[in-house]
Formats: sequence, C-alpha cells, structure tokens
Amino acid sequence: MIRFPFALCLALAPFLMAPPAAGDEARWRALWPATDFSQTTIDLDEILSGGPPKDGIPAIDAPQMIAVADETRLAEAEPVMTLVHPGEAPRAWPIRYLIWHEIVNDQVGDMPVAVTFCPLCNTGMIFDRRLGGRTYSFGVSGLLRHSDMIMYDRETESWWQQALGEGIVGQMAGRRLTQLPARMESWGDFRRAHPDGLVMDEPDWSRAYGSNPYVGYDSAARPFLYTGEDPPHGIASLARVVRVGNRAWPLERVVVAGTLTEAGVTLSWTAGQASALDAVSIGEGRDVGSVRVTAAATGRDLVHDLPFAFAFHAFHPDGEWMLGP
Repeated sequence: MIRFPFALCLALAPFLMAPPAAGDEARWRALWPATDFSQTTIDLDEILSGGPPKDGIPAIDAPQMIAVADETRLAEAEPVMTLVHPGEAPRAWPIRYLIWHEIVNDQVGDMPVAVTFCPLCNTGMIFDRRLGGRTYSFGVSGLLRHSDMIMYDRETESWWQQALGEGIVGQMAGRRLTQLPARMESWGDFRRAHPDGLVMDEPDWSRAYGSNPYVGYDSAARPFLYTGEDPPHGIASLARVVRVGNRAWPLERVVVAGTLTEAGVTLSWTAGQASALDAVSIGEGRDVGSVRVTAAATGRDLVHDLPFAFAFHAFHPDGEWMLGP
C-alpha cells in the first residue's frame, strides 16, 4: 500500500471533502455486495473514502507475542496500547504497528480482542470481539465518518464506527461491542511495571515500522477529511481530551493539575509518553504524557480513551465538557 506524504494529503483535503454525490449509496452497495444496506443507523451521505480500498490497510490476525525482556526495538517513550486481564500475562501492542495496520485481532486467554487505533482521531480502543454468542473478526474498510475509521466484520460485512465500537450499517447496525479498560502508555512505563509481560512482535509486512506517516498531524489547524463542527468552548480541534463515558476532560487541564478527582473519576497524569503523530520517528515525538483513569471510590481502572476534541464532539454531541471551575 502506498501512503502519500501527509502534508500533501492535507493540501488535497478540500478537494477530497466535496459533498457526497447522489450516486454514492449505489457505489457503496456495488463495492460491498454482502452488506445489508437496509439496516443503518446513520446517513450514508456522511461516509467518505479515506483513500485506501477495503483491506488496503491490512489488519493483523493472531500476532506473535514475545517476552518484554526480549523486545529491543522500542524507544522508552514510544506509546503502546496495554491490557491487564485477570489470570493472564499483561500485554502491549505498540502504536508503531497499529499506526500502519489500525486493527489487530488477537486473543488474551479465553477472550478474543480487537486492538484498534485510528490515527486521524487518536482513538486507541480495545474491544471484546464476542457479541451474542458469536466471535467476530475485523478489517479496515477504507471508509471514514467524521474522520474516524470504519471497521467491518468479516462474518456479516457490517460496518462499525471505531470511535464508538458500534455497528452503523448492515446486519449488526445498532449493536455495540464491549470496550475494555485498556491504557495508552509509554513502553518504558509498561516494561517497568510488567517485566514478565508480553509485547506484540513486529509483523511480517513491508512497512516503515517506527516511523510516523502523519508527521505534524496533531499540530495541524484542522482534522483530515472532517466536515463537522469545531469543538465548543474555544478548544482546539486537535487538542487531546480524556473521554470517560459521555464526559471529556481536556488533557491540558489534567496535565496542569497532575491529579483530578471529579464525577467519581480520578485522572492522574505522568510525563514520558511520546506523541505518535508528531515527529518522523514515533519515539521522538513531543511528550504528551500518560493518563491513568480509575474509579475514585475503588481505584479500579475505568474504560476510557484519549480522542481529539473534534472526535469527542462529533460522536458525543451532547457530551459534558469537564472544564473545571
């Protein structure tokens, strides 16, 4: 798969974001003959092509895992998606691989998981792949809605909004995957906390792993292929927020406070994680730090993610902005 320089993509964005043509629905139907378009929870006019075709960004299935002690390629500050599942070795999936593949279909003990990352929205989320007694596997459709990746399941070819884990078109429209209490943290923090853990090995694909194909994206003025509203309260579109349910805390506010406890949630920030969407080398990106999100009463890790502000506003238009006093 060829990726154009991201600066060129930004320059082309106004032309790519032309209003969908009247025949687009017919085009989607022709390209996705196994998808049931009679079932949808969205307006199909909101769908845009992201450039690559279906599976042009190849998902990874059943990746090899290696011991933390055997991993020598990752920089200390590199971001990884992590999950601690009871009775199993803690696991890490490096963003250096997810930025090129976006979905990893994996298994943690008896639980099948989909590890997902949409670079355009900064939405890193891990889902249980089981639903209604059936296990699903996911691929990258090449389509976007509100700049967010649309996944598809290979069993019914339904479309799923990654930022919600929700089916939007097809047999599974309206169904929702269970999001798991995963974290995005630095490799160094994970390695020190879980020296006996496992980490995803480098996939057997020809990709520039460790490099960022979206150089400078999270400093851009506008999101790529996004036609929706800007966030309220003067918050920059590409500012990171911490989403917990229907609430969003601006990351900048958490950084200044160090620790915040509000609405039954405790958010704690520590320095040391590189932005994956800044420098050419992912490990050399500017320090955006890591956030741990726990229940204030119990200390239990809570389900959350760190989307850009525009994505929170697009997918949670009635959400609550936690701006403080």
